[in-house]
Amino acid sequence: MKKGIYITCLLLGLCYSTISAQWLKGKEKYYVKIGSGYLQADEHFTSDGARDPNATRTLLINSVYAKYGISKKLNVVAYIPFLVRVAQNDQVSSVSGKTLMEGEAVNAFGDMNLSVEYALLKWKKWALSSVFTLGVPSGQNSGGSDGSYQTGDGEWNQQLRLNVGTSYNIGKSRAYAKTFFAFNQRNNGFSDELNFGAETGIPFLNRNLFIITRAILQKSLYNGTLSAQNSNGGIFANNVEFFNVGGEANYKLSEKIGLSLSYIMPLSGRITYASPMYSGGVFFNVD
Repeated sequence: MKKGIYITCLLLGLCYSTISAQWLKGKEKYYVKIGSGYLQADEHFTSDGARDPNATRTLLINSVYAKYGISKKLNVVAYIPFLVRVAQNDQVSSVSGKTLMEGEAVNAFGDMNLSVEYALLKWKKWALSSVFTLGVPSGQNSGGSDGSYQTGDGEWNQQLRLNVGTSYNIGKSRAYAKTFFAFNQRNNGFSDELNFGAETGIPFLNRNLFIITRAILQKSLYNGTLSAQNSNGGIFANNVEFFNVGGEANYKLSEKIGLSLSYIMPLSGRITYASPMYSGGVFFNVD
């Protein structure tokens, strides 16, 4: 377990931080977000859910999230982590001050997500949509001297998600709430997963500032054949579970351009880092 600590949930959290991007209003409309996410972790959740220390590792994810409207009911979506850096600090003796083990770093492409989003139903203030996502193993599933510096898990996966959303008023402002349920089918010996999430967004400053809070839960079905130890001994593992909470602030600089800052924190988990991820970016919206 000490050889490879796992960040799957934080990557998932970073990807899901974009689910609040509004539904596009028609053909040839689009939303693009270019951003970076960063974490530094010196402890992790074990397979029993306890916290354990580990050698300090850092993760930097540079990504593009893009949504394009094919029609009023159909969007295509892509999440592309074009540069992922996984690094570990030098191991220094607290007694002698000597370096016991030199640090390492790997820079590589990450695993992409390609999605199709379809509006199923709209009734008064309620909306139901579905999303099919294909996880592409475009990342590096083994790297560094011990193979644990990974930017991908090496397997194709298919996720089907249902979103239910509604709008509500806070004074004169129109806010929204959304929840989702997802089933993720994984290959190559990985267990399938269930995901649940909820978020709400409230506008401020004449709708130029949007504050979002969210929570995401992942549960493994434990039906795979891989263990955390034999999953290449790396960052991406089997049977990862977590409960993440976080927030996001989006500020419009103009009608088409804005800034985004977000924070994701795992409150509990199994086989994953026990540290927050911070991210920021610039978004472009033509809707």
